[in-house]
Amino acid sequence: MAILSVVLAMLLSTGLAAAHAVAEGDKGYIQEIYGVHLVPFMYLGAKHMVTGYDHLLFLLGVVFFLYRLQHIAIYVTLFAIGHSTTMILGVWFGWNVSAYLIDAIIGLSVVYKALDNLGAYQRWFGVQPNTKAATLIFGFFHGLGLATKILEYDIAQDGLLPNLLAFNVGVELGQLIALAMILIAMGYWRRTTSFWKHAYTANVLMMTAGFVLIGYQLTGYFVA
Repeated sequence: MAILSVVLAMLLSTGLAAAHAVAEGDKGYIQEIYGVHLVPFMYLGAKHMVTGYDHLLFLLGVVFFLYRLQHIAIYVTLFAIGHSTTMILGVWFGWNVSAYLIDAIIGLSVVYKALDNLGAYQRWFGVQPNTKAATLIFGFFHGLGLATKILEYDIAQDGLLPNLLAFNVGVELGQLIALAMILIAMGYWRRTTSFWKHAYTANVLMMTAGFVLIGYQLTGYFVA
């Protein structure tokens, strides 16, 4: 519950507006520099992942009931492949996709995972979705969400590919840092008697946060 509370606090404190975005303070830097800047872009990528509450909520949902490191590695790798692919391709080819709709789908990914953890699909429909395929597919949307934000910043073409690759390396490093923090906290929580007592509530809260993200982004889409 503590982990989810922290993430939800981040969600509320950022006023939702920064969902899946690069911080405003970094926007000017991205727009002003030219050429290859591997370390700064790596830092920006790591910062995006560590502070991206939508990423963190989805990752938390993915590992919530995973106990073996090999299983965690499989799912995180699938997510990383999806995220990296569409982030790089989206920026490189300039895919023009509504950021509101993409961010709404990212909110849907949080809802999907929370419902999966609650066993809703088996109870309601008698089927279990392929969770590995779903993690890869939602990884594509998470990467596309970031690509839409980077495109808005009119990043320089000079050094674009090396900078994007460095950014992506930073994203993966940030993901490992965030994942390590989540797993450490989950490890302590799972040892307590309150874990199974509050696991249901935690996933309901996670689902609620996902619906809030969807509602906010769809509202922005229709009023923009």
